[in-house]
Amino acid sequence: MSHKKRSKAIIVGGSIAGVACAHTLISAGWDVVVLEKSCAPPTRSPTGAGLGLDPLSQRLIHTWTKQPQLLYNSTLPLTIDQNQATDSEKKVSWTLTRDDEFNFRAAYWADLHGILYKDLPSEMFFWGHLFLSFSVCSDTKSVKVRAKVLQTEDTIEIVGDLLVAADGCLSLVRTSFLPESKLRYSGYCAWRGVLDFLGNENSDTIIGIRKAYPDLGKCLYFDLGSGTHAVIYELPQKKLNWIWYINQPEPQLKGKSVTMKVSNDMIQKMHREAEKTWGPALVGVIQETVEPFMNVIYDMDPLKQLFWENVVLVGDAAHPTTPHGLRSTNMSLLDAAVLGSCLDKWGVDKLESALKEYQSIRLPVFSKQVLHSRRMGRIKQGLAFEDRQPFDPKTASTKDCEELQQKNMPFFAD
Repeated sequence: MSHKKRSKAIIVGGSIAGVACAHTLISAGWDVVVLEKSCAPPTRSPTGAGLGLDPLSQRLIHTWTKQPQLLYNSTLPLTIDQNQATDSEKKVSWTLTRDDEFNFRAAYWADLHGILYKDLPSEMFFWGHLFLSFSVCSDTKSVKVRAKVLQTEDTIEIVGDLLVAADGCLSLVRTSFLPESKLRYSGYCAWRGVLDFLGNENSDTIIGIRKAYPDLGKCLYFDLGSGTHAVIYELPQKKLNWIWYINQPEPQLKGKSVTMKVSNDMIQKMHREAEKTWGPALVGVIQETVEPFMNVIYDMDPLKQLFWENVVLVGDAAHPTTPHGLRSTNMSLLDAAVLGSCLDKWGVDKLESALKEYQSIRLPVFSKQVLHSRRMGRIKQGLAFEDRQPFDPKTASTKDCEELQQKNMPFFAD
């Protein structure tokens, strides 16, 4: 890299997108600083957060980590994508579609973060630093970032050549350029949780759920009811990840989070509704889960640009999306890979060319993926469309059911 000017990038956000960008920018010859408001690297929480990694993301991670076997050892295969339907009255289920060549892997968010984080220099991370603001210098050759040190309440300033905004779907950096851009409420929320069944592998609940969903451990199940759907799949270390989407008016959120605070009364009501909607096996898993929580589901109409001078958006800051296409993490990893490749190709002296190429590659792809994921969610929730009747699993044709499959995602195999 001796022929290129040594340059400095400031990454705002130490989530998956941020740590992935740290890998690719270091490989491109950049010095990197990562600002993150959390006081320490994440550890697995009782509620957890599951995700599915597509084949391309798996290959990218293998190139970034010194121990690629860690990804295999800390994930489970998702080789099957199955959509089925449940009749809430008769409590019977039947298969709508099945794809036996899925080739994803199921992971904990915190486990994936740990794999990527452990191979980065610890000194580049500024934990407990809350991003406040930024300013681009008059010559547009550098950017100054202000952050608060949460432990001391001091304010610091860092100057770099590039600001990478990996600060999530509520991105302050994006809002500074696009103050009118707002998240779009999907029309539904999601109850979710993780059931830890270590030591209870032979309980009635686990025996029942394995009978009702016999391919758990290798299958991503989507279970569709009338105007609702649920997702269930197995995670490493004897855990089941479940999500249940419910149509409802947009809740009033407090603070900067899309996670709602729930009460015991809300949880008990959810348990009663589950008994009316799902078979006893899934109901048992839901009711035995400790600390279920609720996410409000948002996305955003695709942006028209991803960079301004020497500031660039990546991850959920660039493309808030609904979760139905398993794209959020996968898009973030690919953002990092493409951004790093463009910076390596053009160098700091041609930063604008690098960011233009990153934008030209990524924006058309994830724009289609965001809109497709939105459509998939509305289909599975039985919501209205301009071009078709609401989906009803009891009367759906074979052609209707084919729309449910993950492999229809634009650019799925590329």
